[in-house]
Amino acid sequence: MSTSERQVDGCPEPWNSDPYAGAIHSPVGDVTLRDAEGWSLPLDVGRWSGQADPADEAVLERCTGPILDVGCGAGRLVEALARRGHAVLGVDVSPAAVISTVCRGGHARRGSVFDPLPDEGCWGTALLIDGNIGIGGDPRHLLRRLHDLVRPGGRLIVEASPSDVDERRRVRIHVGRQAVSPVFSWATVGARAVERHGRLSGWAPIERWTSLSGERHFVALRACA
Repeated sequence: MSTSERQVDGCPEPWNSDPYAGAIHSPVGDVTLRDAEGWSLPLDVGRWSGQADPADEAVLERCTGPILDVGCGAGRLVEALARRGHAVLGVDVSPAAVISTVCRGGHARRGSVFDPLPDEGCWGTALLIDGNIGIGGDPRHLLRRLHDLVRPGGRLIVEASPSDVDERRRVRIHVGRQAVSPVFSWATVGARAVERHGRLSGWAPIERWTSLSGERHFVALRACA
C-alpha cells in the first residue's frame, strides 16, 4: 500500500518520507495511517516487504497477464508473478518501493496510477492489494481509471477492508507517534462497498473470497465493455 494520488500545492508525495522508505527495507516499528480524530489503521509493512504468502498465492492464481500491480510496494507480488512467467509491471510513487521491486528482479516504474502508463487498455489483470483501493480517497474515480487501463473483459482484484465500511479520511503516515508525511486523502472500503462502487464504475463483480485465516478479504471484478 504505497501509491497515492498526486499531492497539490507543492507538497511532497506522502509515501516518500525517509522513515517510510526505511521501513520498506527494514520493516520494523509501528507504522500507521492516522487522522486528526484519532482513527488509526496499522500498515503491515513487514508482511508487505516479505515473500508472497498463501493468501497472496490465491490472488496470483486468479491473474491472467499482462498484469499491473498498482501500489506495488516492496514488490513481493511482482516478484512472485514474474517467477510464474507472467508479464507484470509494478507502479508506485515511492522511489524506495520501485528500487526494492527492481532489486527483486521485477519491473516497476515510479509514478501515480493517474499518470499516463504503458499499454493503457491492454492489461489483462490489475491488482489493488494491501488496501490500495484507498488510493486518492475516491474509490469510484480509481475504479474508473483502472477500467481504462485493462482490456475489455479484463480483471481487477481488490483487497477489501475486513469490516463492512465505506469511509473517506484525511490522514498522515505515522511511525510510532510521529507524523512523517503531509496530509492526504485515503479511503477504507469493505467488500460490499467495493462491489457497489465497481458496478457504478464499469465493473461486474464475479467473485468474493476470504483467506484461510479469515483476516484478508478479496473481491474480483470484470471490466464491462
